Amino acid sequence: MLTSVKIAIAEPSAIVRAGLEAQLRKLQHYKAQIIYLMDEQRREWQDVAAVISADIYLINPMLTGANPRAQLPDLAFETKLMAIDYGSCDPLILREYDGVIRLIDSPAQISEAIDILLQNEQAAASANLEAQMLTPREREIIICVVKGMTNKEIAGQLYLSTHTVITHRRNISKKLQIHSPSGLTIYAIMNKLVELEDIKDEL
Repeated sequence: MLTSVKIAIAEPSAIVRAGLEAQLRKLQHYKAQIIYLMDEQRREWQDVAAVISADIYLINPMLTGANPRAQLPDLAFETKLMAIDYGSCDPLILREYDGVIRLIDSPAQISEAIDILLQNEQAAASANLEAQMLTPREREIIICVVKGMTNKEIAGQLYLSTHTVITHRRNISKKLQIHSPSGLTIYAIMNKLVELEDIKDEL
């Protein structure tokens, strides 16, 4: 079953728009719903972008310059922006986008680029869910472990028994499927439980 994905296109050339739509209709894993932000009657594409909802905004980078999000202040931060690369775009500008589609890309290559974007989003959502599963006390214990504290030190810091700390650590390992302090360190950094600067002396 194909996954529905809504793609908004900001491209002034009708020929390029038609070519992109033809390719997007052939995506391997997705059924593309396409919205044109620009056409012959519609020039204020930023205003249209601000009032619609799309999973991906596919944009000619010549419309936005070096900071595409500044041109689209009403979009949510998690909204995905993809550049249309004509082959002559400044790489520094392209780096400001979440992904790039080249005009010469096949439907398979475009599908792969979209996969990367949406899988990154799903991975972030999954990590967020895991963090929500942890109790506040479990998060405190992870922070202590990452800082190199022993079970006895954690117990003293949090006014718990050593046995209770061990039980919490066992529950954390079961929930996260992480069984080493180094794994917890990576988890804590990725989920912003600690800052790298807080633990650099321990690494």
